[in-house]
Amino acid sequence: METILLALELIGTAAFAVSGAFTAVRRDMDVFGVMILALTTAVGGGVIRDLILGLTPPRTFQHPVYALISLCAALAVFLIARRGGTEKSTGPYALTMLVMDSLGLGAFTVSGIGTAADAGQDGLFLLVFVGVVTGVGGGVLRDVLAGETPYIFRKHVYASASIAGALLCAALLGENETLALTLGMAATVLIRLLAAAFRWNLPHAGKGAGGGAP
Repeated sequence: METILLALELIGTAAFAVSGAFTAVRRDMDVFGVMILALTTAVGGGVIRDLILGLTPPRTFQHPVYALISLCAALAVFLIARRGGTEKSTGPYALTMLVMDSLGLGAFTVSGIGTAADAGQDGLFLLVFVGVVTGVGGGVLRDVLAGETPYIFRKHVYASASIAGALLCAALLGENETLALTLGMAATVLIRLLAAAFRWNLPHAGKGAGGGAP
């Protein structure tokens, strides 16, 4: 399972780095801000996961490849933005942000569960909790640093997609690890994309139809 987890983490790192960089571009940050926000988004969830599991120092600090991928992705987004190749609120920007954020969410949700299982943990609650925290952690840090309300509190089904994928992954983990990780990620990404496309929302406290829920 180690090879699969590495592949998932690399996918999640690149995807979340791009989403963090796009957020920084939209907030009109300089190149340093773009790189820092991309890096924080990409590795934040994994660092929180490792601290919860007692895996210190966190993997990010043991394997510089994650930081390198994040910084390269951030630089690429910055250069494209400088050439006028991104839309800051609609069109290609919005679609890229949605796809990258969904991929990162799915990849990190199941990689969190796989890492916890590799560390000898097998409790359903712990596996799901660690998976969801890994999936949403980087995005929360990104939004807080960008001065925005975190995605999980304002967008269509988001954390709920991570929970659904985590439950599926954890339930199947004892049967077939590869299948569990694959289906868990696919479920998370699919639910997130469908929720955005059809504007699915959980009930919220505001009056009338309004903003999304986690």
